[in-house]
Amino acid sequence: MKIIMPLATAAFSPALPATRRPLLWAALLFASVASVTPALADNHEELPDVTTTALTGTLHMLQGRGGNVVASVGDDGLLIIDNDYDNMALAYEAALTDLAGADANPLFVLNTHWHFDHVGGNLFWADRGAVVVAHSNVRQRMSMRQEMPAMNRVLEPSPVGALPVVTFGDSLALHFNGDDLEVQHYAAGHTDGDSVVYFTAENVVHMGDLFFKDRFPFVDIGSGGSVPGYIAAVQAVLERVDGSTVIVPGHGSLASRADLESYLNMLQITSAAVSEKLAAGESVEAIAEAGLGDAWTTWGGGFINEATWISFIANSQ
Repeated sequence: MKIIMPLATAAFSPALPATRRPLLWAALLFASVASVTPALADNHEELPDVTTTALTGTLHMLQGRGGNVVASVGDDGLLIIDNDYDNMALAYEAALTDLAGADANPLFVLNTHWHFDHVGGNLFWADRGAVVVAHSNVRQRMSMRQEMPAMNRVLEPSPVGALPVVTFGDSLALHFNGDDLEVQHYAAGHTDGDSVVYFTAENVVHMGDLFFKDRFPFVDIGSGGSVPGYIAAVQAVLERVDGSTVIVPGHGSLASRADLESYLNMLQITSAAVSEKLAAGESVEAIAEAGLGDAWTTWGGGFINEATWISFIANSQ
């Protein structure tokens, strides 16, 4: 078992693993979801639900309240990609124990980006010996106070023990449980630190929040994200997958290449339509009032509604 960081931009931190304006209602909705505090395993209270879906070979998808998690369980031990909110850690520990047995502490935790519904368990797992790995921009953003105007939130710096201790620039390779993992950075997409994890032998891909299945995406412009960069990243992933690839989105159910093609189609058509109207002198408010058309009605069913998606496109011009 070994880690290979082939590019000169890879870095190791000496810290030990001890540890432009959407609608307000969408911001409040997201804030309310993010602030949910489920009961934990104290005084016989029930743990929050975490569902587990077998993928292929050593791989499983776990779903709780935040971003989707992928676990690799095999002879080399346990590796997880993302880890939901901080108050979900004990629930994931129980779910991973069901998969891996008594020693359910991951050796590696990979972060697809810095958002708290994906890295909230970093400190919990680092305290149990996990090596946290992420793009260098993830460590930078977690180390500093972050403002998220789109979500009406401010996040203080993460504890030192929660920070990634292995960081990379363009890409990283990790050989684990009989598979060759390629962790590829895509710039200026959902954030400036997004990574997609390719399990090359199992033909499984975890896209993080570069994929909100069947929903308009959240583009965190304040964290270096942009709609053109987001579209470019999705196009790049499509070029690498085939009809048999199992695609794990950051949020939503398991997906296929056809699902990702449909997602890209939505991104391209709606972005082009809004850009054309803006170029013709229409205001963002007028575009939002008119809407994108009946074809895209269902795509606003997540926490990012149509008007908010239009604002992301406008603020990426």
